[in-house]
Amino acid sequence: MIYLDNCATTKPREEVVEAMTIALREEYGNPSSLHRMGMEMENKIESIRSDIASFLNVSSEEIYFTSGGTESNNIAIQSIVKSKSKFGKKIITSIVEHSSVENVYKQYKGSEFDVVFLKCDGYGNVDLEELENEIDDETILVSFVHVNNELGSINDIKAISEIVKKKNPKTHLHVDGVQAFGKIDIDLKELNIDSYSISGHKIHGPKGVGLLYLKKGININPIVFGGNQESGIRSGTENTTSIIGFGKAVECLRVLLDDEIEHKSNLRKHLVNRIENEISDIRINTDLNNSASAITNISFLNTRGEVILHYLENDDIYISTASACCSNTKKPSSVLAKLGYDNTITEGSIRVCTSYEISIKDIDYFVDRLKLAVEEIRKITMR
Repeated sequence: MIYLDNCATTKPREEVVEAMTIALREEYGNPSSLHRMGMEMENKIESIRSDIASFLNVSSEEIYFTSGGTESNNIAIQSIVKSKSKFGKKIITSIVEHSSVENVYKQYKGSEFDVVFLKCDGYGNVDLEELENEIDDETILVSFVHVNNELGSINDIKAISEIVKKKNPKTHLHVDGVQAFGKIDIDLKELNIDSYSISGHKIHGPKGVGLLYLKKGININPIVFGGNQESGIRSGTENTTSIIGFGKAVECLRVLLDDEIEHKSNLRKHLVNRIENEISDIRINTDLNNSASAITNISFLNTRGEVILHYLENDDIYISTASACCSNTKKPSSVLAKLGYDNTITEGSIRVCTSYEISIKDIDYFVDRLKLAVEEIRKITMR
């Protein structure tokens, strides 16, 4: 099997599986319990929180565990809007956000709030000049994706932060970092943002766990109420087993990230070189000079990405055509369409996302099978 859909989810590392197996069998205490098992679990969770915070260069008091990226984005956006609505009604985001962000903002469209969806360049990067022109005294929230989930483009968050803080220091800056964490270097203190969302299953950890970074001193109104876990930001008994797995995944990432980034970069160079030289009528949609090296989006003219996907799965090769969170709509790439590309580009696009387990040999076999699939599909469609 060759798994090239690592934007959708990743295979848990063996270290993660082992840590979670032990936790399920032996470390099942509730961190809110007053007895020894509860205290031991609370200490373990706090140790993991501290380790993750250190990796992100922030304080452990600023890290809140959640069920994943979607919940983290929802908590950040809805809570900030709820808390700051008395100070203004303007919200700024972009046209190419993940559905867990875009669909929240759609709920505010047509209400008392003015939601501005900024245009982007051909790779999905925010127009910084337009951003600067839009921010005013009424702007309470600015929110952008760090790494685009379909194209891999990296928004210049530091530059965005400088603009936001200069134009209106009271504006909250939230960043969706789900596809960034584990694919690029991240220093949250250096980025100078107010909140950041991360998901465990994108970094070879378990599903159902993630985190929200919330800068110290920012007070928000929670949207879920209960037992006041996670300082009231996210009530509900902690998913301790998954947090342990998440912590182990981050522990591995801390040691291996730089080497894995370089490995994925070498894989992509080989992938792009072979495709550009061996398959005609293609377009590389990813900005190879400003993107996460794991992600490559490619369009094959006179084909359909979904058909390529099904051809390749017969060879036990797995790719995607768009975000898995939206794939059940069976529509072509929403990001490419929003950026103004025509149907030949959007319908023929596929997304390849590599991991540390993929080798050059795997890429060669993938391209060999891809060539045959594209040739056969084009013969059929040209009849």
